[in-house]
Amino acid sequence: MAHKAQAAQFCMRCVLAALALGAAVAGSFAYLSLDLEQLFSVDAAAEMARFLLTFFPPDLSPAFLAKTARSMLETLAVSAVGTLCAAVAGFWLALPASGLYGETLRTLTRALLNLLRSTPELVWAALTVLVVGLGPFAGTLALAVHTAGVLGRLFAEALENAPRAPARALAEHGAPGALVFLYGTLPCVWPQFLAYTLYRWETNIRVAAILGFVGAGGLGQMLYFELSLFRLPQACTVIIAMLALAAVVDAASAIIRVGRHL
Repeated sequence: MAHKAQAAQFCMRCVLAALALGAAVAGSFAYLSLDLEQLFSVDAAAEMARFLLTFFPPDLSPAFLAKTARSMLETLAVSAVGTLCAAVAGFWLALPASGLYGETLRTLTRALLNLLRSTPELVWAALTVLVVGLGPFAGTLALAVHTAGVLGRLFAEALENAPRAPARALAEHGAPGALVFLYGTLPCVWPQFLAYTLYRWETNIRVAAILGFVGAGGLGQMLYFELSLFRLPQACTVIIAMLALAAVVDAASAIIRVGRHL
């Protein structure tokens, strides 16, 4: 009977949660005055089709392709260097954030990580552009600062949830604290660190392309320039380059993850 009462209570909670969610969605549609009929109308579909056709055929001239390739390399470099710097900074911030050095440092470091990751990359890019000027350096700094907050929090959570038995065994045999962490804790969380870093690299490829809209270099800056001049075939080439670069990085990340398990 007790199990039936608990099941009925659980089902009632599910129903109430579903009703609350449905009411929130309906209220959001009503508050925003969203008219979906305009989006799915025949006129809207025809207008979108006409607009998309203006992007084709893409500009495949050798000179423009060479320019696009240089921007692709710049975007790739920005994402890679930004992610690497963020991984290093996130690791060192994760140590106090995981509570290894006391509750006070844990609270302060987590507050810093919240600040870094809650501020969008575009805002960081706007600030770094003011500091170092237009170009890829500003984009790299913006990615590194924001991603350090993200990875630092993820690394800290992994350290807090790491198995305690290996570190405890080393400590009981008199190993120094640094060696206990290096050989007892770090091997348990290293696969998670690598997976988190690769995932953020994939994400930063897309973000690096967008940061160009605020002057941070790469494909994003090139796309903004072409769209501002209504050179849509050239913009189509840049968009295709963005998609190709994202696919290449995704494939490279998958290969690295598979190689780690072999």
